[in-house]
Amino acid sequence: MILRAENITKSFGEVPVISGFSHDFTSGAVTALMGQSGCGKTTLLNLLMGIIPPDSGNILRDGRISAVFQENRLCENLSVMSNLRLVMRGKPSHDALEAALSEVGLGGCGSRPVRELSGGMKRRTALLRALLAEYDILFLDEPFKGLDDETRQTVMAYCKLETAGKTVILVTHDKAEAEFFNAECIICS
Repeated sequence: MILRAENITKSFGEVPVISGFSHDFTSGAVTALMGQSGCGKTTLLNLLMGIIPPDSGNILRDGRISAVFQENRLCENLSVMSNLRLVMRGKPSHDALEAALSEVGLGGCGSRPVRELSGGMKRRTALLRALLAEYDILFLDEPFKGLDDETRQTVMAYCKLETAGKTVILVTHDKAEAEFFNAECIICS
């Protein structure tokens, strides 16, 4: 068991968002949380990560986590490379980081301050930072939003390659994304 939710509930004020959710997440596989906007996907993700506590129920999680949030949560005044190095142990080589940046279409951007990047470039930096961290469970909240179709396909292929055999929880509205990752789908309602 790497991640299990046992009868968790969460309300905000008088508004119930999650009610009696239970699931054993398959270790080494992708699980997609899907559903309409406002159905509680991000709340469920935040519960599973331990960012917010459930009102009742238990969440059992074993291992280190990494995440891409709806917001990029980058250090805007630091360079792209510095943002990546923040999550990495040791001293990764410049060439290795540059190769990873090239894989997601950011080759040559490593020294640029994040504040100078477009929204799509920031999104790819946030995703790459999460992928380069040491983790046992990767949480992705709409990680490919804001990317044009060609870039999205490239980044999804890289992400699929880099997460092979890892436990991934993916929030998406896109059924094609879930299918691309051969994800088990959980429909939030």
